Amino acid sequence: MSLALHFTGQEWAVLSGALRLKESVERDPLRSLTARALLQEDVCERLLDALTPVIGSPSRAITASLLGKRLSFLATGACLYAMSVYDKGLLLSLDNSVVEYGHDQGLWTSSLPLHQDLPFAYAAGERDAWRETLVHGLFAGLLKPLWQTFNRVSGVSRRILWENTAVRVYSLYEKRMAKIDEPQRQARHEADFTWLLTQAQPALFGLEYNPLSHFRRPPTLVDDGQRSIRFRRTCCFYYQASEPVEYCSTCPLLRPKKCR
Repeated sequence: MSLALHFTGQEWAVLSGALRLKESVERDPLRSLTARALLQEDVCERLLDALTPVIGSPSRAITASLLGKRLSFLATGACLYAMSVYDKGLLLSLDNSVVEYGHDQGLWTSSLPLHQDLPFAYAAGERDAWRETLVHGLFAGLLKPLWQTFNRVSGVSRRILWENTAVRVYSLYEKRMAKIDEPQRQARHEADFTWLLTQAQPALFGLEYNPLSHFRRPPTLVDDGQRSIRFRRTCCFYYQASEPVEYCSTCPLLRPKKCR
């Protein structure tokens, strides 16, 4: 499980570019804190209250939802892309991960700094166990305690936070990874996505259910059947923090009334 690897220059360019991974020495010193520090309720409250006017949010709960959405993108993107495309493991944990919260000119500018960003491999025949370790660390180890704290200090629904996470995973596999045409990598990421949706046990998420499966709504036909959209079950409230008002493409408020 601890076999050491390195990312190639090309791999690191993808992870540090679009997926915003970086070394902890490059963290934004004024707008970051360790993930574990964010579990302290007073620290979390101060951060959410400071961010609320910065992102144009009307409440602490909506700020928590939108920050959670950003953290979900950063954490799941780097970890699962490295796992499914490069077959290399990244350790995402409360002690290894740094939470950045930069937001400038209406956009998130934050990245995901890690103290230890060297990937690790698995022994022959041990990929399934290695994959479970990665997924458990990401979801049960890192995101679950953060979402619990966000829920306690802001009142935001844990269902919203977990669906924020789920939709990021769907987009990662169905959009970003779908562009990969190298057969071996394609087969691997498709198999991993199927496993995440249908076989990953609830304990890997620290929950009584698998949120990736639970929030996987069937597609709805729109535009007279020209397009299909998997609308969310919950609303992340992005529209309440946008000016002029904008809605996510999968917002349940946009779902045709006859389908609700």
